[in-house]
Amino acid sequence: MTALDLHREHNTSSSSAQELAARIRESGVEYLYYQVVTLSGRVIAKVVPAKHLLRNLEKGVQFHRTAISDLQTSRSGELLGGGAQAAEFTALPDIGSFQVLPWDRSIGAFFCRLYEPDHRLENGGAPLATDARGHLIRSHEAFIKETGLRLKSGCEPEMTWFGEKLEVQVRPGASPAYHLGNLELMRPIYKRVMEYAGAMGLDMIEGDYEDPGQLELNWMFDSCELTADRLMTYRLICRQVAREFGVTASFMPKPSTGSMGNGCHHNVSLWKGDQNVLAEPGRRELHLTETGLHALGGMLSHAPGSMMVMASTVNSYKRFWDTGQFAPTRINWGMDNKTCTVRLSANGRLEYKLPDASVNPYLSHTLLLAAMLDGLRNRIEPGPSESKDSYVEGGNVAWRLPLTLGEAVQAFDQDEVVRNAVPAEMSKLYRDLKADEWARSCGVVTDWERKMYLDYLP
Repeated sequence: MTALDLHREHNTSSSSAQELAARIRESGVEYLYYQVVTLSGRVIAKVVPAKHLLRNLEKGVQFHRTAISDLQTSRSGELLGGGAQAAEFTALPDIGSFQVLPWDRSIGAFFCRLYEPDHRLENGGAPLATDARGHLIRSHEAFIKETGLRLKSGCEPEMTWFGEKLEVQVRPGASPAYHLGNLELMRPIYKRVMEYAGAMGLDMIEGDYEDPGQLELNWMFDSCELTADRLMTYRLICRQVAREFGVTASFMPKPSTGSMGNGCHHNVSLWKGDQNVLAEPGRRELHLTETGLHALGGMLSHAPGSMMVMASTVNSYKRFWDTGQFAPTRINWGMDNKTCTVRLSANGRLEYKLPDASVNPYLSHTLLLAAMLDGLRNRIEPGPSESKDSYVEGGNVAWRLPLTLGEAVQAFDQDEVVRNAVPAEMSKLYRDLKADEWARSCGVVTDWERKMYLDYLP
């Protein structure tokens, strides 16, 4: 049986299918979104009347192959991902991902895994090589099988809200962070976001106001593939809430010059059963186990090659040029040192600060799994912990961050472990998308250039 056949069998033979059909009938859901996450982290979907549920649990829905790369054309006019004649792919829903939309309870939604269509003689029914979500699920299963460890993660998704009456006054030299008055300004928005998030299975735990218009709302950590799904759901919720309030919700990594960037720190830990193996039971001081040191060593050694995913846009690299704004400037680690790329926190987790708000979480977690596995296999040492301020001179020698998307593409090309963390077809397509994005940006004349050069000479 093919992978597609096995998924169909699970969907149709499981008692969960009949239970789901009954739940849909009882809840009044009339339409279903079959959602696919593209390589760029966007959500695309088809809508189908709910009466066709059982048919779609077996047959799925079809998308043009280039939808996985947002139907993006290159500067030369090539439709990336296979061209106009490319075969479609089959999107089959994961039953366990079903949610009812709290803002319109007549609509339900699934996340889907993607497969080659049955009719393809050479690989019909195989997992689609460019499906980042499905690949993370399979990569995590393989990681658990080899190591006996599960990667758990929690995200810190910062984002900026723009709109009438959301502006705040900031005293020169000060920050609006944590100010209750600013949080109160955002009260209608954060309440609605948390209400919807709770209804869709996110266990919201805390939030704060950080920079003008910037909110960070967090939910409980979990197995990495569930965290990735929840981050995608959270983004959809924020977009919906923005529509309801007539404002803009932006996950742009650096929305304005001089502002704080929008990061999406990944807080990761490795678990064997109910125990976090990065920390030793009974020890109170900050300390990493041997397993933790080697996993961290892999994370750091492959950080430059991972930047094309962790900081995936031209705009992403603006975060790393303003020092002192809590984005890392060097690839290092420290014990509760917030200026480092990776911070060991008091509860035995590694806070990885390279990912930004635009990250595709399925790709970022897949690369973290590969980097950690390489560290564990080869017992990679992370080097000494940095105790000094990484924004000033001195301290331990550290790897240099790629500071443009172009440099990140080059670093990706040079890192075999990172390149091989995903199927060759996905690796090439994602790399082509990012290289084309960088080339497009290099060809654009900006307002900054006009101000600098338009009337400069003679």
